[in-house]
Amino acid sequence: MANRTRGTSAGLDRGQIAAAAVALVDRDGLDQFSVRRLADDLGVDPMSIYHHIKGKAALLDAVSEAVLAEATAHADDLSGDWPAVARQIAHRYRDMAYRHPRVFPLLATRAQLSPVALTTLDQLVAAMRRSGLPDQSVADAPAVLFGFLNGHLLARTGAGAGGPSPVPDFDAATHPTLAALAPRFADFGSTAEFDRMLDTVLAGLGDRAVR
Repeated sequence: MANRTRGTSAGLDRGQIAAAAVALVDRDGLDQFSVRRLADDLGVDPMSIYHHIKGKAALLDAVSEAVLAEATAHADDLSGDWPAVARQIAHRYRDMAYRHPRVFPLLATRAQLSPVALTTLDQLVAAMRRSGLPDQSVADAPAVLFGFLNGHLLARTGAGAGGPSPVPDFDAATHPTLAALAPRFADFGSTAEFDRMLDTVLAGLGDRAVR
């Protein structure tokens, strides 16, 4: 398309490009994402995008930052003791993952070092230090918490917003214990299941700090 707008005359900014990129991934998935397809959606020449964001890797980082900004839009209202702060962060992160299941693998597989990500982590570790937890436990906490969140949410959103099929039909003859526990898996993907597992993670962090 020879008449596409180029460079600064395209009237774009980084935020507009990131928002359009999020919408494109939400619609078509990461496998189909490219700068050229994004340029098509925006009606501009690809060089107009590169003027603001230098390369596809930087663009994917901008996509991650945009959805994280949704999850941390009200980060200044985090309150309570450190488990309460951790729960608030975890639930906002979960909500974002369910809104953007096709974007979420970026957050789980790429280092998140944007200002919005680091600000939220700083609030979490600050709450833990205020509670008197040892520095090593505090330093380990983000990796433990987000290791759980990323693995759990990838499994729950892996087939889109509805997630994968929850519970297989276990054969009681070959897998008797799994079959007996099958009713316990009935709330797969629910908020109740998430809270139950999150409680286990937070209790583990607390117990380790005490020891």
